Amino acid sequence: MVRLYLFAEGQTEQTFAATLLRPHLAAYEVYLENPILIAHAKKRGRIHRGGGRNYLPMKNDIIRFLKQERASNVFFTTMLDLYAIHPGFPGLNESEKFRQNPVQRVEFLERCFEADIGDYRFIPYLQLHEYEAYLFSDPKCFELIESDCMKEIETLMTDAAEYATPELINDGPETAPSKRIEALFPDYGRAKTVFGPQLAEMIGLSTIRARCPHFERWLRRLESLSTKAR
Repeated sequence: MVRLYLFAEGQTEQTFAATLLRPHLAAYEVYLENPILIAHAKKRGRIHRGGGRNYLPMKNDIIRFLKQERASNVFFTTMLDLYAIHPGFPGLNESEKFRQNPVQRVEFLERCFEADIGDYRFIPYLQLHEYEAYLFSDPKCFELIESDCMKEIETLMTDAAEYATPELINDGPETAPSKRIEALFPDYGRAKTVFGPQLAEMIGLSTIRARCPHFERWLRRLESLSTKAR
């Protein structure tokens, strides 16, 4: 049995990992520990968690866990947004050459992240561009929030149809996935930590991974950990 630690940017990812990823990975003999909110600051000896906006506290947090858990069957991963990534993130300036190809850019940044942590057990994952992209895999899920919302759902479906995958919906301050959703469903913005995982559960992991290839590649890598640890 492999043990896996996951560092989440926020409570939405934390709940998503606990409710959807944990039971799924258990079938592959990968036990997901309670997902951890990533550190964003350390003040007066106290670690402040959630947000993932400052790189150095994030890095120190991950390395501290790596030192505490040295067994070869213990792995570590992340669920952090590419959207609004911290300026101090490794390789960020160099990644601008891939600005027109978000997939290449995020994969380049993940490689830089992996190299900076420097442990083969660390499997970085940056969400392209943020968690809410998953919800565009099937916008009909928003009927959970409003019963009479077909017009709004059709708007989200039209948005999604413009891209090869929801993960490519851009990172503009008004057009990022979460901004598009909140403009149509204000209640989502007021309770995203509740609605976000519930909507993803309605969609189902199989649909999300079928529509989001970057997420799919990461999940396949996690599924294979038990064979690599033997």
